[in-house]
Amino acid sequence: MGLSTSRILIAAAEMASSKQQAASSKQQAASSKSIRHLDIGSGHGDLITLLREKGLVSHSRACDYTSGLMQLSDVEVNVANLNEEALPFQDTSFDLVTCTEVIEHLEHYRKAIREMYRVLEPHGTLVISTPNILNLKSRVRYLIFGFYNLFGPLHILESDLHSAGGHINPVSSFYLTHSLLDAGFKDISVSIDKPQSTSIFWLVFLYLPIKLFSTLTIRKEKSRYKTIDSHNEQFVRQMNTFDVLVGRTIVVGCTKPG
Repeated sequence: MGLSTSRILIAAAEMASSKQQAASSKQQAASSKSIRHLDIGSGHGDLITLLREKGLVSHSRACDYTSGLMQLSDVEVNVANLNEEALPFQDTSFDLVTCTEVIEHLEHYRKAIREMYRVLEPHGTLVISTPNILNLKSRVRYLIFGFYNLFGPLHILESDLHSAGGHINPVSSFYLTHSLLDAGFKDISVSIDKPQSTSIFWLVFLYLPIKLFSTLTIRKEKSRYKTIDSHNEQFVRQMNTFDVLVGRTIVVGCTKPG
């Protein structure tokens, strides 16, 4: 449940910074030193280090499936198997929760998101990221091979022996935002870590067909099947925006209502 590259960390940190500043102004927080931060899937502590360097937090807690990865001596790691256990923290314990490159490893990611909501303080911020299975590189791979990019065939009863690096649960931008809204979050903001060159290549050939057929399909879904309404239409349309079509990693920021 670690982090993949520094670009993901930077994207998550920048989004966390802007979101938390807004939340702090509502709470009239004095400084970053008062922010209670939890990093889920903390790994070596790279994201915590980056948030400290940016002056966002001075003290962080960590939660991971093992405490053996953490390289920051002053960070306490609470061990929890989020497939089976709740987060080992009391309600409203944190102002900021970060969860980068974790939910694709979980069997029950919606339950984990509800736990993140529970441990956040009202007006608190969550930043969460996951591989973008809707970029065009991933869509073409799924069309040809039947598996999304960064997700592949899994060995039966040998969960550690597969090329997907523990990725068992592909979650698209729509289902991620839906699960966040369903848990009670608001102010959903979707970004990416960086454009992917292979997806940009495919965009040249597929952008117009995607725009045409997605427009027709949305119209049909709204009129015939009633699956799209004013509450979810923006997130359906977001699936075929430039960022989602070419972005390597989805980074989502949101807040817990006060």
